[in-house]
Formats: sequence, structure tokens, C-alpha cells
Amino acid sequence: MSASSAKPFELCGQTIKPGSRALIEMPAAQLYTNTPLHIPVHVVHGRQPGPVLLVCAAIHGDELNGVEIIRRLLQFQQLKRLKGTLVAVPVVNVFGFIHKSRYLPDRRDLNRCFPGSEAGSLGSRMAWLFKTEILDNCSHAIDLHTGAINRGNLPQVRANLASDATAEMAHAFGVPVVMNSVLREGTFREVAEEQEVPVITYEAGEALRFEEASIRIGVRGVLNVMRHLKMLPAKRSSSVREPTVAQSSQWVRADKDGSFRPLVGLGARVRRGQSLGFISSPFADDDGIEVIAPCSGILVGRNHLPLVNEGEALFHIARFEEVREVAEHLEEFTSNILEDGPVVDGEPPIVS
Repeated sequence: MSASSAKPFELCGQTIKPGSRALIEMPAAQLYTNTPLHIPVHVVHGRQPGPVLLVCAAIHGDELNGVEIIRRLLQFQQLKRLKGTLVAVPVVNVFGFIHKSRYLPDRRDLNRCFPGSEAGSLGSRMAWLFKTEILDNCSHAIDLHTGAINRGNLPQVRANLASDATAEMAHAFGVPVVMNSVLREGTFREVAEEQEVPVITYEAGEALRFEEASIRIGVRGVLNVMRHLKMLPAKRSSSVREPTVAQSSQWVRADKDGSFRPLVGLGARVRRGQSLGFISSPFADDDGIEVIAPCSGILVGRNHLPLVNEGEALFHIARFEEVREVAEHLEEFTSNILEDGPVVDGEPPIVS
């Protein structure tokens, strides 16, 4: 083996030779029927040394865009020229995935259970397993998410920009909007950053839905990060437009129960005092109350359900210094993604 050749990579008790791929079935738990439950882990190990990048999805079991992003990513021919190692986990929360649920069977949120423990709740045990067997063997991470059920997210990256390495990954991903997001206790991002693994979260779309544009943006973003980390050769035209960072954001909530009629969509530029929609009683003959924007910014999240309760989140507005510039960048970005976004040869796009 030459000095520039990679060493065999070990994960979950298996050894993967340089220049090879493996599918590891990591034992996770058992169902009531004593049927074993496994977390599938794909490993692509390059012939030359480099970073170990973890790309994972469905920590919330109903968030499906990331599952499809990883499926497409693993088919790209560029991976034959990989330097380092790609560890791809399409479904982390296999319990939730089976039941089309965000949560574990005990209603715990797996993304609030990290770092976990060997002797805790089911969520704590699964978090500990994923941390010790997978995350502890990786140098960088990308966590793929969507909005919740009936709530859509504009394609965006969330990251702790206080970390230089994390900020560089967030910018390299190549979406117009980056949210400087604090690290929440118990999350995958928090435990990764604590052990100095730069990690970014890609948020796009809605739970239990495939959205072609969000998937293509995600695939391209992961490939962009891999090129940034020198895991893949740089593209001939490798210029990536700098994203705009939102340092803060604000949720707009319902002031009453009723039927919700939105007037603006994801990615819209809104002004303080602008009318965003109306909430009215389904039995009334008036317009109801108006939902007013409390600040100016870009709409990065929106409730899609017409029936709302008092206090329910309706809109998520990200604040920017140059709102007009961000809106123009978004319009250009989204209009091009379905034309020039990365595709797997011979596969037709998903139609929503």
C-alpha cells in the first residue's frame, strides 16, 4: 500500500477496503414480535485518504426528502473518484419511518435525546447507538430535515456560524438562505459540535411529502460540500454565489381559532405591517381578523393547514439586512434548479 492510499475503514465491527462499498445493517432494537430492527448504513470508502462525511436523514421518521436525497447521492458516478469516506444513513429513526411518524413509539423526539445512554429510554439508547457507532467515526456531518406535517420549509441551511469550519460548510452548500441557528440541548447538532465535528442541517419541504426541487437542491448541496472538503474533484465552473445569513427570525402565530386563508407563499418578501392572511370562523359571514407581519424579511416557513388553533405557528420570517437582494437571489435560484439541478441518468423527476 502506497503512502497516498487509504487504510481500510472500520464501522460497526465491519472492515471496508479502500475503493469499495458496503451496506451495513446496524442492529437497533426489536419489534414486539421479536423481529430484529436494523438501521441500514451505506459506506463508500475511497482509494485515497480524506474526510469521513456523515450524511443522515429521517432522525424524524416522517421527514422523507432526505431519504430520497441519499438514494440519489449514492448513484452518482463521481463517487468512484471519492477521496475519504462517505457514510450515508437514509433512515435513522426506523421506528418512526415504519409508522410514518416524527416520533419514537414512546412519543419521544429522537433529536432531543442526544448524546443518550446505554441504559436510558428507547430514544436515549438509539441516540447513544447512533453517536457511538456512527458519529464518533466521522469528521464532518450533514443532517437532512423537512418541516413538520402540514408545515413547509423553504430550502435553507441552519448552522452554528460561530464555528469557522461549520460556517464554511454552510456557505459551500449553496442555498441562498443560511440561518445562524443556536444549538439546542439534546440535538444531534449539539453533540456533534461538542466533539468538534462540523455539522450543518438542510431544511426543505414538508413531512410525508417528496418535493423534487427540494431534493435536487439537497443533492447538489451535498455534492458541493464534498467538493469543498476535497472529497470530489472541483467542477470546471465551481463558483458558488455567497448565501445571505439571517441572524434572527420570528414566528407569526394565530391570535384566534378558525379557518386560515394565507396570502403569501414560501420565499416571499414581506414588509412590516403587510397583510399575510386572514383567520375567520367557518360559520361567520365576515372576513375575520387580519394576520399582520411583525417585521420585514423572507418567508422561510409556512403552515399549510387551513384549520388553526389560537397560538399555532402560521409563518416563519427570517430577517435580513438586504431583503430585496435576498428575494431576487431566491427567485433566480428556484427558477433554475429544475433545469440544471443534478439528476440521476435515466430517472424522470418526481411530480407532486
